[in-house]
Amino acid sequence: MTHAQPEDTRQLIENLARQQANTQQQLDSFIETATSVLARSAVLDGVVLELRESTENLQHNFEQHQRNFEQHQRNFEEHQRTTNAALASLEAILVQLVGRLP
Repeated sequence: MTHAQPEDTRQLIENLARQQANTQQQLDSFIETATSVLARSAVLDGVVLELRESTENLQHNFEQHQRNFEQHQRNFEEHQRTTNAALASLEAILVQLVGRLP
């Protein structure tokens, strides 16, 4: 064994150690990024669920308001018909009364 062989081996081990350290840093960075992405994903999943629930509630409220509006519209139309009928009756009574005047 020559003097160059132990030096070559030492240098090879140092290179491998640097590569190992670099690989470890890259792995740590990847794990940190993955952890961050998964945490954000969990938050976004919660937001999406809340948005879905809010959308369903808004849709339900809209449908209820639509039904209420339609009922009020029918009530208004019925009120208008009865008011018009009452006015027509009053007009007929008024015509009869005016016709009886001397």
